[in-house]
Amino acid sequence: MSDDLLPDATSRISPAITSPSAASAARNATAQTATAASTAANAAASQGKSALAGVGSALGITAATAAATAGIGIAALGINGAIRAARHVPTEAIGTQREANPEVTSLAAADLAALIQCATLSAPNLRDPATFTALHAVIAQRFPLLTATLEATYLGQAGVMYRWVGAGSAGVVENQIPDERPLILLAHLDVVPAQDAELWTHPPFAAINDGERIHGRGALDNKGALTALLRGVELLLEQGFTPQRDVWLCLGDTEETAGQTAELMATELERRGVEPFLILDEGGAVVEPGALLGVPHWAAMIGVAEKGILDVRLTSSAPGGHASTPAKNGATARIARAITRIEKYQFPSAIPAPTRQMMSELGRYASGALKFVYANVDVLAGPLAKALQLAGPETAAMTRTTAAVTQLSGSAASNVIAESASATVNLRLAIGSTSEDAVAHLRRAVDDDLIEIDIMSVTEPSAVSPMDGPAWDLLNASVRAAFPDAIPAPYVQTGATDSRRFTGLSACVYRFAPLRMTKADREHLHAANESVLVETLAEGVHFIVDLIERVDGR
Repeated sequence: MSDDLLPDATSRISPAITSPSAASAARNATAQTATAASTAANAAASQGKSALAGVGSALGITAATAAATAGIGIAALGINGAIRAARHVPTEAIGTQREANPEVTSLAAADLAALIQCATLSAPNLRDPATFTALHAVIAQRFPLLTATLEATYLGQAGVMYRWVGAGSAGVVENQIPDERPLILLAHLDVVPAQDAELWTHPPFAAINDGERIHGRGALDNKGALTALLRGVELLLEQGFTPQRDVWLCLGDTEETAGQTAELMATELERRGVEPFLILDEGGAVVEPGALLGVPHWAAMIGVAEKGILDVRLTSSAPGGHASTPAKNGATARIARAITRIEKYQFPSAIPAPTRQMMSELGRYASGALKFVYANVDVLAGPLAKALQLAGPETAAMTRTTAAVTQLSGSAASNVIAESASATVNLRLAIGSTSEDAVAHLRRAVDDDLIEIDIMSVTEPSAVSPMDGPAWDLLNASVRAAFPDAIPAPYVQTGATDSRRFTGLSACVYRFAPLRMTKADREHLHAANESVLVETLAEGVHFIVDLIERVDGR
């Protein structure tokens, strides 16, 4: 029990008391106070046990385990945790969903349909340059003021950077004053293939609008957000708006492969001396109530960091021969054993700072035991990490570096023993870790000197962008303006985006697609039956308009 919560009982007794009767009274008062202290301590312990019982229920562990994992006493966590939970109140009132503007909704829906119908596949063996040419023609047709007003620079095979020259920059790019540093908005033109067309309810590139949803490849990733960006800028131009600072639209065409065009764009911006105030790419979205257990509101998940990517190849060599006379511990057997060991020996888990802040911010709107959990996320980080691992792969990936075996190779014939076998492992590196750490872990897990581990490609984890300050505050304000029924919160992006190429230009790189995406929607990303809610397109447009105006000080 901390002194500030339970002052020493004897401090309440005046040293001026000297008479026998006064001393007797003092002894009685001391005894009564000690009894009160004991009662308070017991109450605190009871409160701690009760709170942690709820915590344990939420986490799937006992109260004692929760406290032991946190490394603190039950009573101390109980009373102090309860105080923290009582103070952990919402910072903003939750509003209601904006009523969609029918005209903007209709325009954006038609925009998106036209963009989806251009099958801009990213896979090299399926890529058709004509589809990207058609897409640029659609952009010119549907957004005439944008393409006529903004300066275009084409990079890569089909990427384009549009520069909206700010009135304050006077056409100068280099050395712009801090209050007029540019805003950079990213989206990508390419989509993943839509193989297994028979699994689709609607043809993947027909862009069917059933009145509620638009169906098609790229509806969410990333042509929905691209639509919001382009239509938002077009609407501002129609209103005669000119930004004070430069606004750059960077539209890559290789995001779904390796992001080479984005790298070219970042290099070109650096060459020109561009120092952005804020960079925004796809990443998080507005996710459904309950996405974080116990939080009954939509949540706007803003990526403040991005896990790294490491591809390694495991290779084993051994004498080959006829399959009728196999030897033990052949190349394929060693690879199989290495794979099972990697799966068994998971990477260490932890809850990084952005995830803790996400839980803390969203947890303000929770209640009961779960509010207690989120208010005490720092001291309960250990059991929370365990709970996230058990909750499923999406939440488990938030706590550690992950490793997935994605490709296998062995013999070219069914009756030939492989002389060489290999496995490709794709790792997503937790923020704060390195590829060197990951390779060392793999070597320990595999524990076989006859398995070669070679790095194929690597992108280290990004730095964590500020979760406070001017850029963060403006972004949050625009999120709340477009989605008043949602709570903005930071998170760690587990997938890769083009933004990773731009982190050298600014500390303020964020990842947020201004669209509502339910869990069912997210399950269709890169899968069959991708679709987007029609009404959320207008919300995305509103967000872009508000952000550009807000960053400009309007």
